[in-house]
Amino acid sequence: MTSVVFMGTPDFSVPILRMIHEEGYDILAVVTQPDRPVGRKRVLTPPPVKAEALRLGLPVIQPEKLRNSEELQEIINLKPDIVVTAAFGQILPKSLLDAPPLGCINVHASLLPKYRGGAPIHQAIIDGEEKTGVTIMYMAEKLDAGDIITQRAISIEEEDNTGTMFEKLSVVGRELLKETLPLIIEGKNERIPQDEEKVTFAHNISREQERVDWSNGARNVFNQVRGLTPWPTAYTTFQGENVKLWSVKEGDSVTTHTPGQVVKIENDSFEVATGDGKSIVIYELQPAGKKRMTAQDYLRGTGSKLAIGDQFE
Repeated sequence: MTSVVFMGTPDFSVPILRMIHEEGYDILAVVTQPDRPVGRKRVLTPPPVKAEALRLGLPVIQPEKLRNSEELQEIINLKPDIVVTAAFGQILPKSLLDAPPLGCINVHASLLPKYRGGAPIHQAIIDGEEKTGVTIMYMAEKLDAGDIITQRAISIEEEDNTGTMFEKLSVVGRELLKETLPLIIEGKNERIPQDEEKVTFAHNISREQERVDWSNGARNVFNQVRGLTPWPTAYTTFQGENVKLWSVKEGDSVTTHTPGQVVKIENDSFEVATGDGKSIVIYELQPAGKKRMTAQDYLRGTGSKLAIGDQFE
């Protein structure tokens, strides 16, 4: 029986861990990030992978930093045949990369060499890509630069956002890994070097990237909002306060208004001008210090004085 150490942290990784368990591999340990404070009350909360591992009765290791840690040596001492990672969140040291006889492989949520880095799903949607996918790859010391083993592409639909694509790609990753692991174990897998001339990066989302620039075109703003939904969420400012944008679409209005100005107010939505003379229709938003709400509720309440020409920054 092939022995595995699995390394992952968010919800994306959970179906992948579950599949490895269901397929009967010998999971020696599950390595994940430490518990973190969550929410306004800062309740210490285990990552989703830890919760699943405990449900499955698997031992859990939670290093704050893997490099030069006691936990690193503990993992190496387990002598797994293979290490499988999926959105673990830390780069593996060379001592671990070199340890398993079958190597260390990663389930990465992009079609490498495009979108190496920590936010490939967000960035693909923000960039307006029509497809993305999953790559299973050998891990290397350089970020997401290892040889490709298998890949599978799926479409990004108009109604998709980062949340829906995380769910879809998690399923794709689970099924692709299920097919790929036996090939690796039997020595029948491909090993395709990445084309360095086609490399792009998707670094973790910065606060600056979350702010809407209304001088951009409507399509760009639409992609930005859905690429940041449900986390970390795009925002704009109105009368000096931040407003998160949860649900928008491209509008039909053609306008000469200044980008960021309100150009139309309906019962259940309102439209804001963008830099290409088109508009964005806002359906759901979240004013500072308040809950997420429909535009209709916003217009009835705090936004009841919203007027044509009002400026979002």
